[in-house]
Amino acid sequence: MPIRPEHRFFYPIDWPQLSDAIRFRRARGRCEECARPHLQRVFHLGDGRWWDAEISGWRDGQGRRLRQRLRDEDLLARVRVTKVVLAAAHRDHDTANNEDANLAAFCQRCHILHDRDEHQRRRWRTVFRRKAMGDLFQGPYPAT
Repeated sequence: MPIRPEHRFFYPIDWPQLSDAIRFRRARGRCEECARPHLQRVFHLGDGRWWDAEISGWRDGQGRRLRQRLRDEDLLARVRVTKVVLAAAHRDHDTANNEDANLAAFCQRCHILHDRDEHQRRRWRTVFRRKAMGDLFQGPYPAT
């Protein structure tokens, strides 16, 4: 995932090299959470299950091979296609902590799930800030 220009100064100068080392040398071009391959189009069901062409079978959201056969009813209607792009992520959300154990290679799905609490916290802070600014400049909101 690209780094926003306003956040660039939080990352070290050699971040591109660190990211490449984590994504391609350590993780070998696969998500460390679900094992999806980098820059490949994968078929998935939207709930974490995805088709791994290398093993000709379905995997779950943690990358484990599914043992039971999926029911064929309405399966084609649910299948989606996504291009997987790996990104390096900080497990503890601290961009200053670039220890090997703190960095992980995540696909888009796993990265957004990993950052879910942070995104929700920011969303609520934005909502409360907008409400406070409205109260400050426009008075209290009318009761509805």
